[in-house]
Amino acid sequence: MATATNNDTALMDEPRVLKAKSSETLTKAVLADRLNQALGYNRNQCEALVEAFFEEVSLSCEKGQKVKLSGFGNFNIIDKPSRPGRNPKTGEEKEISARRVVTFKSGGKLKSRVEKLDPKDAGINIDMEDDGE
Repeated sequence: MATATNNDTALMDEPRVLKAKSSETLTKAVLADRLNQALGYNRNQCEALVEAFFEEVSLSCEKGQKVKLSGFGNFNIIDKPSRPGRNPKTGEEKEISARRVVTFKSGGKLKSRVEKLDPKDAGINIDMEDDGE
């Protein structure tokens, strides 16, 4: 039987939130770095954890299973039938083939956090004027 270490008990406590720079893009590498800082596991373990998480989500989607992450959101697979379409440049009518797509619907907790977000604090430019002309 495995014994709990200080790192294991840290997982059970309230998670330590690390503040991101507003311009920083969240990548797998950044996630691994944050896990390393928050939990103290070595870098390779954190990278493996992040990869394993996304591999499980991907495999579930491949199998057509729903992925429900409580408080975050749901990934669903939708089979779209073929349909008529049009090339916007030429106006030529063309059949759009049937395909399978992944959709994401955010959960209530994520929605409320995003709604509370002040765009200025997040570095989001909400100025609607077009300066390019």
